[in-house]
Formats: sequence, C-alpha cells, structure tokens
Amino acid sequence: MASPKSLVRQLHQHWAVIEHLCRLSRELPVFEPSRVIRVIERLRSSDRDGEPADVLRALCANDLLQTLSRSDDLQINPLVLDFVRGLTREHELGLSAVLKARVEAIRDATRLVEEGIAKEEMDSLREGTVRLAELLRQIARQLDQDRHAIMELAEKAKASEASIPIARRYRSVLEAYDQYVEPMNEMMDSGLGGTFYPYLEQAVHVLDRAEEYLSVRGALYTQRLQLRHVSQQAKELRRLGRLVAQQCADTLLPLRDEARQHNTLSTAVSELLGQVRKQGLRRVYYKAPPACGLPGWQRTRRGRLQLGDEILELMAQARNYAPEVQSFPESVSGDPQAVLSFWVDEKQLRLDLKASLPVENLMQWLQSRYPHIPDAVVLRLYHDLVRDPEWRTQLQYESTSTDLQHVRVIYHPHRLFSLATEEPVVEHEH
Repeated sequence: MASPKSLVRQLHQHWAVIEHLCRLSRELPVFEPSRVIRVIERLRSSDRDGEPADVLRALCANDLLQTLSRSDDLQINPLVLDFVRGLTREHELGLSAVLKARVEAIRDATRLVEEGIAKEEMDSLREGTVRLAELLRQIARQLDQDRHAIMELAEKAKASEASIPIARRYRSVLEAYDQYVEPMNEMMDSGLGGTFYPYLEQAVHVLDRAEEYLSVRGALYTQRLQLRHVSQQAKELRRLGRLVAQQCADTLLPLRDEARQHNTLSTAVSELLGQVRKQGLRRVYYKAPPACGLPGWQRTRRGRLQLGDEILELMAQARNYAPEVQSFPESVSGDPQAVLSFWVDEKQLRLDLKASLPVENLMQWLQSRYPHIPDAVVLRLYHDLVRDPEWRTQLQYESTSTDLQHVRVIYHPHRLFSLATEEPVVEHEH
C-alpha cells in the first residue's frame, strides 16, 4: 500500500495517462499491461517522463493501478477513479435507491437531534448535527453528479448516427428516465407522497429549535454557528433538488417523447397514410376485408403524371441510339497449341481420380498424369481436389518434396480414398 503523498505526486505527474484510462474504464473494466503501455507511449510529453515500462511500474508501485488476483490484468484504484471522474465530470448515473436511502436517513438524524433537545443531551445533539451535515453533503454531491451524467447520456443519444434504430439509440435515455427521473420526481413531490421536501423542512425546523436551545443555555458561539451552517445546507439542498429534477426532466422528456412517437403503431399509421396518399382512399379500402365499408367522409383524389424535360431528352437519345462497333482480335497471340495444352478437363480429371482411389500422394498423381500443365494450375487443382466432398482425405505425418516444372514444393502429402473405405488409423512415432 503506497502512501497518499506518493500517490498524489504520481497522479500529478501522470495525470494525462490516468485521465485517459478513466475514460476507457467505461468500456473496459480491466486493462492488459500492453494496452496501458501503448497509452503511456502515446501520451507522454517528453523523454524525461521515462520509459513506458518504468512509468507502468511506478503507477503500480504507488497503487494508482492495481493488479488483479490470479491474473496480470490491471484496474484503476477505485478511490482514484472516483476522484478523477469527479473532477472531469465523467460520472455514471447513480441509483435512485441510494438517493432515497440517504433522504430517509435524514429523518433518523433529525430524530436524534430532537432527542438531544428533549433530553438535554449535548452528545446526541452534536452527533445528530454532524450526521445531518454529512448526509446533506453526500446528497448534494450525488445530485450534481447525476445531473452531469444525464446531460452526457442525452448528448450521446443526440450525437449517435441517424441510421441506428431509434429504439436502440435512445435505450439508455429511456432506462434513465424510468429508473431514475420518475422515482426522483415521486420522492421530491411536495405533496403527501413525497419524502424529500418534508424531511428537509423538518430538519430545518429542528435545527432552528436546537439553535434557540443552545442560545438559551448560553452555549458557545461556534456550536450555534455549526447548527446555522447545517440549516443553510438543508435550505440550499431543497433548491438544488428542485433545480436538478427540473433540468433532468427537461433534458430527457423530449427524447422520451420522440422515442415513443416512433413505435410500431406510429410506423403502421405512417405506412397506411402513405398508401392513401399514393393510391387514394378507395383503392386502399378495396384491399381491406369485405366487412370493412367505406366511411362517409372519404374522398378519392386522383393523381396525374407529367413527364419532365429530362425524361424527354433521355427518350430522344434512346430513339437515336446507335450501337458502337467493337473490333475483336482475329487471332490469339502466342502458340495456339501451347495455350490449348494448359487447358484441363476437370470433369474427366475427377472421374480418373475417383477410378484410381486410393491415391497415396495427390501431388505426385497430378504430376504423373498431367506433366504439361503449369505449376500454378497444379497447385490450384491440388487445393481444390483436397476439399472435394466426393472422397475422403487424410494428411500424412511425414513431409516430402516434389519437383514441378519450375518450383520445388515441400509439403505434407494428402492421401485420398473413397467414402466407403474406413479411414485408417495412423500411429505416429515420437
């Protein structure tokens, strides 16, 4: 475990690398050492930063990167990850259940402050005030982080390609609205069903009573000032919660409505309206079942087509079209006998090969039967015949070499035999 001072120093020295890895952690929870080294090579500013391998060892030694058990993969220290994401506004959307639990914990802390006032116990009063201050700070931080996370979700959905189906493009937006925005709106309802504003208002009233109680008892000014600060935190949190809820709803609600407008029903209605526009209402209803009659308000609109000037020009060019005369060569360059000698009747070749099965070495069989064809044709025939399903093939263990016309081929020969023949078992000597 590295000391906090060395961890902060290495974070300052290699901030660009850690920031880039924190952005990559949204897609890759763990990193291979080679990937981290490539990131270091790309982002190091000068040779004074050291070699990439030395930088990686320094990051691991100072606990910025942690090695996973039973693996060489690396992960970012969770504390460093939260710290960097907090500074760069790269937070993920939190859980509404966590926010709800913290809001409900305000009620318990407020009750502890009330007990301290009723029983005149300064320890309970102090403990409840500290707990309230910590809860208010955590709730304010989560609301701010969730606001930036929702803004980023909306920006990514808007910036995605239009060719992606809208259901997949706005899937994260719909999930965020259903799983976060709606529960948060229910929690922040100012009516009887809400919990956010009633609990905060109760906390403000209790803190004001506690401040009066300390004033009557003649407590220190610092104690009363602490209660006043916590009360101001609660009042500011009420304003922040209302603002964040409104901004999140204003951001996601238009995208949610747009996604709902492109569902299956709207697609079918758009298709039907397109048919009515193109064919008229009478023809569309004639295609419907006989029980479906025409409504009394229907009106058929007849369309008229007119050819444009471009179509007339194309028709005039087509009427005056005259095919061009192409000159073909009268003779083939080279020796005709040499060209014809390269031709192979593959159908007859397969019949001959099937009649010659089993064949111990296909390459030597091709060379003995067709010695006049070029080397490239022999190799092509070899690969085609090996994959032919009309017979079975077996790759030999020992390698051999065969001299063709211009090249020498070193290979493991294939043995071919018919499908009815049982494949022999070859024992290899080690």
